[in-house]
Amino acid sequence: MHIQYLHWNAAHGWCGANALREPAQLVLYFGSREGLTGGERYRELRGLYPDSHIVGCSTGGQIHGDDIADEEIVAVALRFAHTKVRLVQETIESRDASRLCGVRLARQVAAPDLAGVFVLSDGLNMNGNALIAGITEVLGPDLLVTGGLAGDGTRLEQTLVGADGEPSSNRVAAIGFYGTSFRIAHGCAAGWDVFGPRRKVTKSDGPVVVELDGEPPLDLYTRYLGEEEAAAMPGSGLAFPLRIHDEAEPDRQIVRSVFAVDRSAGTLTFAADIPEGCTAQLMRANFDSLAAGAGEAGRQARDALADGIVGDKLAILVSCTGRRKVMGQRTQDELDAVAAELGDDVVRIGFYSYGEIAPPAASGRCELHNQTMTVTMIAEAAA
Repeated sequence: MHIQYLHWNAAHGWCGANALREPAQLVLYFGSREGLTGGERYRELRGLYPDSHIVGCSTGGQIHGDDIADEEIVAVALRFAHTKVRLVQETIESRDASRLCGVRLARQVAAPDLAGVFVLSDGLNMNGNALIAGITEVLGPDLLVTGGLAGDGTRLEQTLVGADGEPSSNRVAAIGFYGTSFRIAHGCAAGWDVFGPRRKVTKSDGPVVVELDGEPPLDLYTRYLGEEEAAAMPGSGLAFPLRIHDEAEPDRQIVRSVFAVDRSAGTLTFAADIPEGCTAQLMRANFDSLAAGAGEAGRQARDALADGIVGDKLAILVSCTGRRKVMGQRTQDELDAVAAELGDDVVRIGFYSYGEIAPPAASGRCELHNQTMTVTMIAEAAA
């Protein structure tokens, strides 16, 4: 595999490294909603790579190497020696149809030699849990599926995904990689500290939590955050996610961020479903722990990548917009921690998302996460 890195800014347009010797099969790009709206950047990429699959999304910040950019669009063009690539997409009809959408995507990429799948989805109109359930229903639990939900900074207004076309809302794309030479590995870790007692989700409706221990969840957040911070929710709630734990599945622990508040009802809407009967516990940031969690994700991915790699290696980092908001200037620490684990011979690109798709190390079962750093490494071995 060979990689060409390129980026766009308003002053210079598209700038890139040395051109690939042969046409790329796949181009991945990430940019702000403003930068991608209208499709001009996609059309320029199409002019540069007329025969390539081109797929990308809007973000809460673009990762390229050790840096984070808001105004630039970052991209990589990938040329595989032996791997075949298929790009499929679906329109999201409604959140209620998310599982069926996942089933349709998976059926399009399914094949005996399918080696891995990377997914990019609208970040606001999709039930990520249901999407993953639909994909897993078709492909099975053992095939590695990673990816992320598109972002829109902290505005939560509109997200965009483009798949061989101009970026738009209500879209989900999946990239299938095929062949015995393809190598894919991943890491997934969080690093948040839990505090306060465990509480039972006594009433919920999908992603809407109606009661925690029999009381409105907004009351709980107000008690812990104070009136001023509670009034600033959902934005301030990004710093205080919930850890969800199902006692029937002790290895399954996931983090959920607040996405919306209904002040009249006292309910909170989270990024994905929170089942009734599960246990929830508040979490808060510890900057050193968050950076260490990111480094752990990098270590997991590095250790899982098989030997015998020929050519370049790519790491796709998908971290949470909420982590960036909480860490502020110290966001750089988590990128440095990942870089230290991966080493200098790995090209790094990625984005800040509204949800991260990857199996956690404990369960190995693909999940939608919030407030988590995920690392997907792809490479090729000799034929």
